[in-house]
Amino acid sequence: MTTMSAEAKRPGGARVHVQRFGTFLSGMIMPNIPALIAWGIFTAFFIGVGWTPNADLATIVGPFIHYLLPILIGYTGGSMIYGVRGGVVGGIATFGAIAGSDLLIAQVNATLPEDNQLGQIHMFIGAMILGPLAAWTMKRLDSLWEGKIRAGFEMLVNMFSAGIWGFVMAVVGFYPVAWLVNGIMNALSVAVEWLVETNLLPLTSIIIEPAKVLFLNNAINHGVLTPLGLSEAAAEGSSILFLLEANPGPGVGLLLAFTFFGIGAARASAPGAAVIQFFGGIHEVYFPFALMKPILILALIAGGMTGVTTNMVLGGALRAPAAPGSIIAVLLQTAPGAYFAVILSVILSAGVTFAIAAVILRASRKRDLEAMAVSDDAFGAAITQTEAAKGKSSDALANLRGGAATQADGMGGPATGTMREIKNVVFACDAGMGSSAMGASVLRNKIKKAGIEDVTVVNKAIAALDSSADLVITQNQLTERARHQTPDAVHISVDNFMNSPRYDEVVELIEAQKEDR
Repeated sequence: MTTMSAEAKRPGGARVHVQRFGTFLSGMIMPNIPALIAWGIFTAFFIGVGWTPNADLATIVGPFIHYLLPILIGYTGGSMIYGVRGGVVGGIATFGAIAGSDLLIAQVNATLPEDNQLGQIHMFIGAMILGPLAAWTMKRLDSLWEGKIRAGFEMLVNMFSAGIWGFVMAVVGFYPVAWLVNGIMNALSVAVEWLVETNLLPLTSIIIEPAKVLFLNNAINHGVLTPLGLSEAAAEGSSILFLLEANPGPGVGLLLAFTFFGIGAARASAPGAAVIQFFGGIHEVYFPFALMKPILILALIAGGMTGVTTNMVLGGALRAPAAPGSIIAVLLQTAPGAYFAVILSVILSAGVTFAIAAVILRASRKRDLEAMAVSDDAFGAAITQTEAAKGKSSDALANLRGGAATQADGMGGPATGTMREIKNVVFACDAGMGSSAMGASVLRNKIKKAGIEDVTVVNKAIAALDSSADLVITQNQLTERARHQTPDAVHISVDNFMNSPRYDEVVELIEAQKEDR
């Protein structure tokens, strides 16, 4: 059997680092989305302009966003680094930043006239800094006396060391971090206000839309837009910033364009992807379609700018982040009186993206058909940015069966891993919830239909991958990071989690391994 592999430069550099940073931010925010939704429900019902105003229950809203949410984020960030111990220390440190920020605001307000005073700054960015930092330093300190504590004193040392270090980090949060974050938030707020006042907020789509298809959106969304949006929503009741990235209109517009004007596998898979993206909120399903023909990103930018402009003019805004970014979540979080604006922004952004993408697809249709005649897998080859177009192949499967030391990973480059029995298949994506869950479900059904019973298929965040994974499946933009997490596993890249031909290859591989036993 001939082993096929191609020497290709693995993707890396700044993009991979930004993706990894965005994944870490997402790992702190995503588990706490239920708390954000709960806060949004309290806001929707009980504040003065809510559906059912209630002065007593409305008192929950302020402490919820000012104390509970940042502390939860700080705890989550700490636990990602050092388990529960790190989470506790991270939560303590976050509370120090909250108190320090409140004191700083009070001191500044004492020098300002009453009609020009500052509002509270919520320590979401402070939590994302202090949670991981406190946990990492706690872990380093524990390593200093690991194995040196006299028997019977372990609990005493562990409890007091965490308490003392939590105290130290709370002081760090109270002074330098609170001052730093207040300065950052004020600067960002001024920048956003300037964009709104000068009607330039739609220009943010020039950054956000390309960042999304390159899997860099988490750093922007969770690092900047969510903290700013929550602060604005706490003061004003809603924020347009929640719609800059979550609007499902541009994505569904692109997928509808492929549905009517695409060719081959892209056209066949686009309708199902549109349903999943629009109603399920899994935006990742349209990223490969945009990467297939990068000029289509212009259509996404135009659609995004249209949606932002519509919301600016008509007052469209959400009370809290829409997660996942489905039309259902968007409507549930829409502020009272803003439904017309939000719905129209989604429709117009989808329409503009559809129109521009349709023109681009029609203009290149003849050339694409000629290319498809040469390659049986033009869709997959075209969206693989790191490698020149190539025909459909089964390199990963062929090399696995042959027991080769390396396998082609679907990106054209070598993947690490040696021949091993496949018992645990893991789908990995940024958050480990959306697109990876969808892919895992598809493969799980295929394995079940094949009568295979002793193979597990799960979905995880890339950051949560461990040595238990025998085979890791990722979208090709994320494979390099997954390989870094689990270098001993077999890695396969797919262009689209929804319907990749590599799933059949995986099933065939598992069946072949069972026959060889």
